[in-house]
Amino acid sequence: MNIQSASWFNSKGFLQGIFWMVFVCIISNTNDILIKCVGGRLSGLEVAFFRFLFSALWLLPFMLARGKGSFQTKYPRVHFVRSLLLVLAMAPWCYGVASLPLTLATTISFTTPFFILPMAKIFLKEHVGWQRWAATLIGFGGILISVNPSGAAFNPMAFALVASTVMFASLDIINKKLLTEDESLLSMLFFSALGTAVLGLIPALLTWETPTLQELGFLALLGGGGSLILFCLLKAFAATEVSALQPFRYVELMLSAIFGFIIFQEFPATSTLLGALIIVPSTLYIVFYETREQKKKKKAALASGELQQAT
Repeated sequence: MNIQSASWFNSKGFLQGIFWMVFVCIISNTNDILIKCVGGRLSGLEVAFFRFLFSALWLLPFMLARGKGSFQTKYPRVHFVRSLLLVLAMAPWCYGVASLPLTLATTISFTTPFFILPMAKIFLKEHVGWQRWAATLIGFGGILISVNPSGAAFNPMAFALVASTVMFASLDIINKKLLTEDESLLSMLFFSALGTAVLGLIPALLTWETPTLQELGFLALLGGGGSLILFCLLKAFAATEVSALQPFRYVELMLSAIFGFIIFQEFPATSTLLGALIIVPSTLYIVFYETREQKKKKKAALASGELQQAT
């Protein structure tokens, strides 16, 4: 790669943001495919354990390169809480993805903002406007339609995906409440991955099946993909505004439908498609509404600062 092309990838811009966001979708979809491939024989608890074990191993060389100081942390409590929530989130997710169509898993993964809203109101005391409440309630209706609990083909494992999404929403709230600025992102990733692997070891042993070499290869890729998603996401957010990139998150839904059909001969159920038609616009509205409100707050803060300077 020449210097000019390398500088394009590191530059800010809408196209660069789209590039990295599409990469997020590709890696996330690939991870779900890997989970389905190994989850047919291995338990979700075991898959979650190996996913974070390999994630920690992938990050270890970067930690070593930064020296011994990178292994010291002032916030063991934060890492423990994050690790515990990650175990509670990833294990049911692995069970659900292994048992259900990729399109349904992807659709439910988009619903995290719906669960964050009431938690932010309760735990962070955030003001929540009626517009966000309306979009959230409509989104919950979309979840019910996608899961279709009254349908003849209903699979109870769909509730595992919903439970996992609730845990991921809880993790976002914990991050807002406990995350500190003087801990590097690399350290946060490494300690969370290592802590999750340690906490997930005993549950994994209770359902242990020795992985084959092929399964270990898939699990290693899964662990690397988990860390790579965050890297690409940060690159995307650094390139352009978050709200401008949100529509491209739903490329993953298209990929899950394509690869679900090609690899697993899955065809999206009508209920899943109808639910997605409700969930996608609802989540987009919440993102754009919050972005607009944040801009208003920044303008008000700047205006207040200029007024204070003038006086």
